[in-house]
Parts: sequence; structure tokens; C-alpha cells
Amino acid sequence: MSELVVGTAGHIDHGKTALVAALTGVDCDRLAEERRRGMTIELGFAPWSLPSGRDVSVVDVPGHERFIRTMAVGARSTDLALLCVAADDGVMPQTQEHAAILRVLTVRRAVVAVTKVDLAPERASSVGESSLALLHALGVAATRWVGVSAPGRLGLGELAAAVDSELDAIQAPADRGHPRLLVDRSFSQVGTGTVVTGVLDGGRLHLGEGVEVFPSGKRGRIQGLQRRGQPVSAAEAGGRLALALNGIAVKDVPRGSVIGLAGDASPS
Repeated sequence: MSELVVGTAGHIDHGKTALVAALTGVDCDRLAEERRRGMTIELGFAPWSLPSGRDVSVVDVPGHERFIRTMAVGARSTDLALLCVAADDGVMPQTQEHAAILRVLTVRRAVVAVTKVDLAPERASSVGESSLALLHALGVAATRWVGVSAPGRLGLGELAAAVDSELDAIQAPADRGHPRLLVDRSFSQVGTGTVVTGVLDGGRLHLGEGVEVFPSGKRGRIQGLQRRGQPVSAAEAGGRLALALNGIAVKDVPRGSVIGLAGDASPS
């Protein structure tokens, strides 16, 4: 099976980014403003090797209500949601909103992480069960919750095992044969030019191929292709990719765009 994507969800300050850092060793708050304000603003990304040896990509999303569109872009390529709910707060407005977005974007499976369990251990069970009930009411399958504390590294192994087990139940969708890169980040890199990242949904992309951006209609060529930080000459569907593009400006491929083969990106 191709590499799967695990995406966080949950209310602001419920420990999503701290948990991702504890699980993967990657701090997804890379912007100075994020560090200064102590909150996630942009999407963050991290590779994660699970106990079974399975490699997955993690997408960390912001929890603040002002960044709900950013969260939705991150969630659209998620195979399994990691819903983070703080033991001392319980289910909050953005918990409910994020769970509803998972349903709309057809993310059908989730694991609940009851975070900050060291602050309110007596509430862990009730918070975990109410979180599962919320997901079930929305049609998102979730069978277990795990109490965790990122600073104390409590429950991390159990959570990783739970995620591994849930991913076993996910079947890769049929490959439609038409490559579609769901863009979640675009930027300009000195010496490279325009770089985009995202999840490849279907088909294959090859170095040197002509591509088209939808909906802008701009065309260019793939001059660089990376998977998990390593250059490759081709990539198949599943998991995250980075593309260096020739002939396409950053402004013409904003977050939320879709990249396909030239002449193959028209709406159906």
C-alpha cells in the first residue's frame, strides 16, 4: 500500500503540535510568529515511522477558529484523523467544528488522543468517551481513545500502536490513473524557484513532465521531485511530495490548488 496520511484535528491549545513533536521528533511550528504567539498558524508536516515499520506522513493543523480554512486544506488529504482533546477542557467548539469537517471531507476513521492527561487524570475517561460519541454521531469510525502527556511522554507507545492498528483497516482507493497533487503549501526557494508540496491523489508523476494548475490554468514543467526529503525520478499516488516547478509563479499555485498533467486538469 502507498504511504498514508495522518492528520491532527482539535481545539486550539489542546496539544496537537506538542503531541506531533513528541511522536515524530519534528516541531511543526516553524514560523517565528507561531513560536511568539504559541499557536499554530500554518500547516505543519512530519514523517512518522510506526512500530510496525510502516512510514506515514503527519499533517498538523491549526486549531484557532480564524484558521479553519487552513485546517480544511490539511484535512482533505487525510486518511486517518488524530483528534486531540485536552483532559482538562474536554470537547470544545473547535473540537466539534473540526470533527464536522472530517465528516464533510469523508475522513471516515479516527483515533482520539486525550491530551494533557497529567493535568486532569480523573477526567480522562469521560473526555475520551464523549469524544468518541461525537465522532460516532458524525459517522466517523473511532473505536478507542488513548490518554497521553507529551511532556511526560506518557501513552505515546500505546497511541502509536492504536494508530498503526487503525491504519490496517484502511483500504487504498482505486487508482483513477489521473495524477492530482492536492497543494497545501507553495513557496519560492532561492536557486530552485517555485516549490509546492501536497499529497498525490491517483496516478504517477515523473521528472520533466508538463503539468497544469487548476483552476488558474497555468502550465509548466516538473524540474525537481522529492519524497520524504529524497530526490526521486517518479512518484506514485499516496503520501506527500514536493515538486519544483519551472514556468509557474508562486502566485499562480496557491494553497488549495490542484496540479495535474498538462491538458488533463479540466473540471469534470
